[in-house]
Amino acid sequence: MAISIFQDSLGRVILSESGTRQSPSPSPSPPSFSFSSVFSTKKPFPNRMPSGGAVAYDNMSPFVFLLWLVTVPLLAHPALSNPLGYFINCGGSNEVTVDSLKYVPDGSYTKVGSVATINQPDLLPTLTTLRYFPNTQSRKFCYSFPVIKGNKYLVKTIYYYGGFDGGKQPPVFDQIVEGTRWSVVNTTDDYAKGLSSYYEVVVVSHGKKLSVCLARNEHTGTSSPFISALEVKSLDGSLYNPTDFSKYALVTVSRHSFGGEDIISFPDDKFNRIWQPFKDQNPVVASLSNVTSSDFWNLPPVKAFSSGITTSEGKTLEINWPPVSLPSTYYYISLYFQDNRNPSPLSWRVFDVSINGHTFFSTLNATTKGVTVYAAQWPLSGQTKITMTPSGEMPVGPVLNAGEVYQILPLGGRTQTKDLIALEDLARSIQNPPRDWNGDPCRPKGHSWTGVTCSEQFIARVTSLNLTNGGLAGTLPPTIGNLTALSHLWLGGNKFTGKIPELGGLKELETLHLENNKFEGPLPPSIQKLPKLREIYSDMQNNKSDGKATTKH
Repeated sequence: MAISIFQDSLGRVILSESGTRQSPSPSPSPPSFSFSSVFSTKKPFPNRMPSGGAVAYDNMSPFVFLLWLVTVPLLAHPALSNPLGYFINCGGSNEVTVDSLKYVPDGSYTKVGSVATINQPDLLPTLTTLRYFPNTQSRKFCYSFPVIKGNKYLVKTIYYYGGFDGGKQPPVFDQIVEGTRWSVVNTTDDYAKGLSSYYEVVVVSHGKKLSVCLARNEHTGTSSPFISALEVKSLDGSLYNPTDFSKYALVTVSRHSFGGEDIISFPDDKFNRIWQPFKDQNPVVASLSNVTSSDFWNLPPVKAFSSGITTSEGKTLEINWPPVSLPSTYYYISLYFQDNRNPSPLSWRVFDVSINGHTFFSTLNATTKGVTVYAAQWPLSGQTKITMTPSGEMPVGPVLNAGEVYQILPLGGRTQTKDLIALEDLARSIQNPPRDWNGDPCRPKGHSWTGVTCSEQFIARVTSLNLTNGGLAGTLPPTIGNLTALSHLWLGGNKFTGKIPELGGLKELETLHLENNKFEGPLPPSIQKLPKLREIYSDMQNNKSDGKATTKH
């Protein structure tokens, strides 16, 4: 079995054997940033592709560091099933296949937006359509996926502008996952080079639905946020532990296999994580022994160990990776090592690992079975250099096979479950709810649902619901009485019908506006007993004010 070794952000050893896990002390919350990874828009060209796909690496810009020139042949794995999760062809009306993965139309997962077709030759099928969101009055536009509460998911968003709106530059906008502002989407540089872009984040679902949203920001103007494809993939529980996913998400910064020629993805990686090849001036070695993926927490693909970067006997191995300047914050780092020689009593390498001059792990023993070193919150800033220094009289130099880096993204909070359920029930009870009533009702801050005001806590409560003159028709669900933090409930000037449900639990309610609707019957008697209620506007039978305020003294 492979050894999995964990360190905290100070370099202290936390884990020494697979299965014996501890959590480090938390580090300060870092600022947020994001990276985009890019790949080409083109279909594969057989005359340019050796087996497995031809891949070139290019450090293109400070925020672009993965270049996928062509894709794996579509016939390479014709009988495979998709990884568990959702693969969505945004704006499409038919199922399409890319690299043996099937993408379905997105109409079942969003109720808003318009669709467009990109008429360019040789585009990947998922890039020939997109969904865009022209409504300038709405705050955010969301996809919603049924999920298992508490499960871990890898979310990937894919963008290719294609000039769908007649413009020359892609719109700039935000993306949101589970109520947390994830990153800014700016694909301008990528599109100018003929590339599409993708972003990834690892997040745990806090309910039975997972939302992925696009939102306008100060740079969007009157242009329309858009999306080409979307993946939501279920991950095994062991992946990227011991991150506290109740407080953080992980934004992909870099994922590479060292010394390889080909991109590694599904089916070699069962979660369709993309492992780009990385080469520099250091020698490359091929592995002569296999590892077992299940021996490692993060379940890296076996192919990620098929090659490595090394150096000669007695020399220090230095690698500048990730190959971009990083903002100053904290990162999850996972490095993978394996002695590449045939298994024997002498097949091991011992060396020290440091990052930017700080000890990451001392006296690491890399055997043919493989070893990983983790750091859950490690500070990085600017250019990153990984240095591996051999110990003693080792007859071979250090070796590095693969690595992953993720930004630690503090979550922005979410709406309390009972408030969320009440508002979702209300949305279903209204024939024409506001078009931005999707995703989290309260978060992120500044992107709450139209008419909804929330508290500032991490678990937000709904404090005001103002739908006055909203042109709404429907009924009020019983669960509206569960909005126990409401101070103001204003529904006047609509076409609501039916009876007012029991509201006796709204102990914080101060004002209630129900006038100019078509409600039936009297007000529930419990309303008159609410301790803070000082103002009622209603047309109901037991309100003698005929639409004017009844004031409690």
